[in-house]
Amino acid sequence: MKTRVEHDFLGEMKIPANAYYGVQTMRAVQNFSISGRTISQCPSLIRALAYVKKAAALANAELGALPANISKAICAACDELLAGKLHDQFPVDTIQGGAGTSTNMNANEVIANRALEIMGHEKGDYQYCHPNNHVNCSQSTNDAYPTAFRLALYAELTNLMEHMRYIQGCFARKGVEFADVVKMGRTQLQDAVPMTLGQEFSAYATTIGEDILRVEKNRKLLLEINLGATAIGTGINAPSDYSRIVCNHLSNLIGLNVVTSDNLIEATWDTGSYVQISGVLKRFAVKLSKICNDLRLLSSGPRTGINEINLPRRQPGSSIMPGKVNPVIPEVINQICFDVIGKDMTVTMAAEAGQLELNVMEPIIAHTLFLAVERLGIGCRTLGEKCVEGITANRERCLELVINSIGIVTNLVPVIGYEKSAAIAKEALDTNKSVSEVALAHGVMTAEQLEKLLSPESMTRPSRAHL
Repeated sequence: MKTRVEHDFLGEMKIPANAYYGVQTMRAVQNFSISGRTISQCPSLIRALAYVKKAAALANAELGALPANISKAICAACDELLAGKLHDQFPVDTIQGGAGTSTNMNANEVIANRALEIMGHEKGDYQYCHPNNHVNCSQSTNDAYPTAFRLALYAELTNLMEHMRYIQGCFARKGVEFADVVKMGRTQLQDAVPMTLGQEFSAYATTIGEDILRVEKNRKLLLEINLGATAIGTGINAPSDYSRIVCNHLSNLIGLNVVTSDNLIEATWDTGSYVQISGVLKRFAVKLSKICNDLRLLSSGPRTGINEINLPRRQPGSSIMPGKVNPVIPEVINQICFDVIGKDMTVTMAAEAGQLELNVMEPIIAHTLFLAVERLGIGCRTLGEKCVEGITANRERCLELVINSIGIVTNLVPVIGYEKSAAIAKEALDTNKSVSEVALAHGVMTAEQLEKLLSPESMTRPSRAHL
């Protein structure tokens, strides 16, 4: 394999001649074989880095800190990254020491070497376009990397919201489809009062909608950036007014109104927004897992369980029990949710581990949040496409459970009082008779009155029972 020799202050290293990355990327590859997930697998982060580097090149040229021809070549190289090119040139593991320096230098080297080609020079001929002196001009990893991470996470959350809207729509459509299916509601796994299956599924859609709003609200926190802070927030090595100008260029490039933090020193070490976003993801995971628990319970059986709904039959469920079909889709979503809930602790501890003017643990925060968002999105699609869209209702079973339930006695309370209603419920349980039979035997009201009060359909709508 043909190579070229590059150097840094630690010494020389051979780099594949056709590689766009350089010596610092190569050192990172050797040092951080950790997760098996590389920056190349995070296209949103690569695009965000390209936006940051292009905005910096434009601002530096405007302020006279960068020659126009070099700025133009850097911008052209960034445009290629934005178009999806050269993403295979980011071999650095997403989990790394150095507060993201390896990711930042990977981008600097790829952009510099592509810019060199655009200007008619060879890769590695850094006197004409240098990764540090030119691509990283007026920047530090400590402001370039967090800014890119924020933009990438904003994009990923936008995608997640689309997946959340999809699964919300799946439940909402089932809510309409099952609007006339009367069933028994349950609290503490015991019979409560009647409702419709449509009401139950509509509630799932509503709770997901609440979390969509929370993701959208907290996503906006990411548009406050520290670009221009350089090393610790003082703006050392950046021209006067650079932070304002680079922020304007970045806003124009991405089509979003990003703002510079009022206190760049605080913004350089603060990771509070990630903690808040992780909490929102955990909240959604908890609720989505609860919904999957419900689906497994409601479909349990089929002969010896609740069996009010049928989940799509996806695969044989046992190596020993013929005919057994398990609720594998809700089960796998449960496991995705457990993973996301655990990731929230990783983000929490990494945010807490910041010291003085920088939080060096930001790479694990990025790695963790990207995976959490990705898996929740996949989970939403999987649950909707392979489960919810194909759910059917066992209408007769639902009605049978209502008619035989003791819980319907609740509708008698406003008419005959709690004590008499409780006595009827106890006798019905002890004698295995229906509430209607016992109430009629005690003469508390006529058959017509009981039929009106104990009509399952009437008990699914908010009202106070009366004769």
